[in-house]
Amino acid sequence: MDKEVRVIGAGLAGSEAAWQLANRGFKVTLYEMKPVKYSPAHKSPLFAELVCSNSLKSADTASACGMLKEEMRYMNSITMEAAEKTRVAAGGALAVNRDEFSLYITEKLKNHPNITIEEKEITAIPDENTVIATGPLTSDNLAAAIQERFGKSLSFYDAAAPIITAESIDMSVAFFATRYDKGEADYINCPMNKEEYELFYNELVNAETVPLKTFEDLTVYEGCMPVEVLAKRGIESVRYGCMKPVGLTDPRTGRRPYAAVQLRKENNEGTLYNIVGFQTNLKFPEQKRVFSLIPGLANAEFMRYGVMHRNTFLNSPKLLLSSFKLKDSKGVYFAGQITGVEGYVESAASGIIAGINLAREIRGLAPLILPETSMIGALSAYIATPNENFQPMGSNMGILPPLPERIKDKKLRYKIISERGLADLRQALDSQLQKGQL
Repeated sequence: MDKEVRVIGAGLAGSEAAWQLANRGFKVTLYEMKPVKYSPAHKSPLFAELVCSNSLKSADTASACGMLKEEMRYMNSITMEAAEKTRVAAGGALAVNRDEFSLYITEKLKNHPNITIEEKEITAIPDENTVIATGPLTSDNLAAAIQERFGKSLSFYDAAAPIITAESIDMSVAFFATRYDKGEADYINCPMNKEEYELFYNELVNAETVPLKTFEDLTVYEGCMPVEVLAKRGIESVRYGCMKPVGLTDPRTGRRPYAAVQLRKENNEGTLYNIVGFQTNLKFPEQKRVFSLIPGLANAEFMRYGVMHRNTFLNSPKLLLSSFKLKDSKGVYFAGQITGVEGYVESAASGIIAGINLAREIRGLAPLILPETSMIGALSAYIATPNENFQPMGSNMGILPPLPERIKDKKLRYKIISERGLADLRQALDSQLQKGQL
């Protein structure tokens, strides 16, 4: 196969699309503007950079994201391959050493005989045989071209949590545990009593944030909301959110704390931890002042402060098919968070589908449309289903068709839903393999 194709953007979605196309014999030119130009949130020249968290969420296949990851493994995902090679302990979650993870994918793609890397910014939409996977941080120039062609796009804003050193955590106060003692005790927990919580809360909601000069029409996605924005919904909001104490016992008291902050490993060595759920837009000195009020973090050493950045996504139901193809185009596909799928794994999964379907279109085959009982199939359907109030969507059991029978036990219900979806996906893919069309 000597047909040349283009992939724009070497994030998770673009990396997957390039991988799928190259492994099908296509000559791929992968365009990445780093290190010539960086977005406001990206710092590393490596591909598949993890900007927000180092967690790919639950590893349990009976969970929504765990189910999605299992589907991706069956589809030869480079994201899943890299994650297994660079995994760090995180209880029931799949977390990775972010630098090693990105390096693994970068080297795999750069060493692939069918992939050529071009370090340059693309500022126009190609006419054919292209996957556009420029992400929620699409450059201003390309975003302007997209907006000029398709009209006003939608946008929301995302935030990243701070990272601190392990040695600066006071372990006479903090303790290792996972909620309800599930899995290994990989999280560090900082417990609060009511007085400590109320002091912290008052300082958090009154702390100074970065001026949002260009963010006047701020719309924050619920799944990655700045902690101070959540806190301003009411004094109990964070205690029922990222600071919920359920499933934890403070060893000092033998009781459940009034509130708790969890810290998760950033690397295998356990030298760095991020503050779970504490995505923030507070000014850096304010982060140091307020977050140091968390018991155990009085002397916390911040290796990275939280930042807020722009995310842009298309009104995909009006523009895209469930194959991720741009309607009425000649082989132009979009993939990743720019399509309105939300999350690392979801973005990567969309890149798999876009890459496979571009390959199929060039070969004259019908698009691969996976069963909506599968998580990938359900997400693909979601971005193409008419919706006047379209908003980003991550993997969740609510987007899957219900079971024919009602099962009250949620854990059992999710297990059966996952098994059904995985079986349907395997059957659909195996049928394509038998025809030699995958």
